[in-house]
Amino acid sequence: MRTTYSLHELPDAQSCGDLCILGWETNELLKILTKSTPLRVIMSFRRYILASRSPRRLELLQLVIHPELIAVRPPESAAEAGFDDCQDMESIKFRMLEIARHKAEQVQRQLNQEESELYERPRTLIIAADTTVIVKNSIGQPIVLGQPPETDEWREIVRNWFLDYYAGKTHCAATALHVITPDGRTAERVVETQVTFRANVELWLNWYLLTGEPRGKAGGYALQGAASVFIERVEGSLSNVVGLPLEAMLELFAEVSLR
Repeated sequence: MRTTYSLHELPDAQSCGDLCILGWETNELLKILTKSTPLRVIMSFRRYILASRSPRRLELLQLVIHPELIAVRPPESAAEAGFDDCQDMESIKFRMLEIARHKAEQVQRQLNQEESELYERPRTLIIAADTTVIVKNSIGQPIVLGQPPETDEWREIVRNWFLDYYAGKTHCAATALHVITPDGRTAERVVETQVTFRANVELWLNWYLLTGEPRGKAGGYALQGAASVFIERVEGSLSNVVGLPLEAMLELFAEVSLR
């Protein structure tokens, strides 16, 4: 079930980007998120490997899994397939799942090679994700906006994204999640959140570009950061926009643990 929020309705909604956005303590968060997923299932693994370089994903994961149980292990290769040949939402979501799956499988292979001679291994779950921002062009065709380029042109590109695709419009922030165990049990899902920007983005746009925050962010903005001044409404998972939809992730944990 999707939940609709307006940012001004949430305590401290504009102060930080993980689920502290909501002002919830971790214990309260667990009570909410475990209504449909028993805690004993969530904690059935003793080691969680995050196949990601994103500090934001790590912060989110640490809200629901004790930090001592988490290891960060990015895939050896950062190369990813593109979206140039994806013409509709279904093909975009399929490609996103391929990317997340590839990340997880790389780490799975590395781990199995390194621990092949161990007599006993901790119960392990590998978590991978791919987050994109999907907008529509003038004829309604979906377009994927990745991270701004690491060149001097990034400011102009992000400016155009804000003016052409965000101002006064609603777009989709989507994350593909893939979890896998060393023995090959898997579960995956794509989570979508609808984000609506205010119409008057030009008022703060020059200032926002000067902060440098758009760099390294899917779609060139961070809902949990300074870009919160542009957000009018969020429909769906807030943590999904940051990069790791927690409720869906915990449900995937349960799917895998029960197999």
